[in-house]
Amino acid sequence: MLKQDSRNLTKLLLQTEVVRAMILTGQYRFKNLVPQIRMRNLPMARQDKRQQIMQAAERLFTSRRFHEITLDDVTRTAKVGKGTIYRYFRDKDDLFFQTATSGFDELCELLRHQVPAGASFFDQLTEACGQISRFFEQRRQLFRMMQTVEGRMHWCGALRDRWLERRKGLVTAVAEILAKGVAEGQVRADIPPEVLAHLLLGLLRTRARDLSEAAPADCGLALVVDVFYNGVSQRSAGGQTPQGTQKDTSP
Repeated sequence: MLKQDSRNLTKLLLQTEVVRAMILTGQYRFKNLVPQIRMRNLPMARQDKRQQIMQAAERLFTSRRFHEITLDDVTRTAKVGKGTIYRYFRDKDDLFFQTATSGFDELCELLRHQVPAGASFFDQLTEACGQISRFFEQRRQLFRMMQTVEGRMHWCGALRDRWLERRKGLVTAVAEILAKGVAEGQVRADIPPEVLAHLLLGLLRTRARDLSEAAPADCGLALVVDVFYNGVSQRSAGGQTPQGTQKDTSP
């Protein structure tokens, strides 16, 4: 028995030295040390876990109002412990704030990647409006969160400043497109592009919130673009495009 134990110990020491030498020479990998570990058993990446919690909050907002949702509801939906939520968010306000403002980041990414840089101003304007409108329609829960959180910002002091800073990213992205129109002489130069961007985003939000379901046939996206570009005076009736051709204003 003693001899067997001695042989086992000697064998273990030899294996340890071999492994140590292979690690030092770069010939041994972590998977050799613990082959039984699989990627599916590794902890979820930090960013993925945060995203999982935010998606749960977004889903809950489908059927409940802000004050009706508790962090316990979020933990159950996200299938995480409450301690995990506090690792990423200070409280419920912070969770919903970060979830809502993530919409600005996603919209900026859409505009950055989906609006062709070399296209004409009018094509860029049309594509940008389409991307924003589809986002509002497809991510209706997040859109509602953005509207709700923005409504609460008047009472939130420093948080309001953070909200405005995040929203500024989207306004700037739209303003850059409108500045191209100014440079090409297609957009009025006496109105700052940032102001025009706020007006355009307001039109798109209103369409998504109040008009898309009430009168979809009368408020197609093309009509919104036409009204923004051409205005609503009699002389602009008929939807003239920059090339002077009749524009299709069907939904």
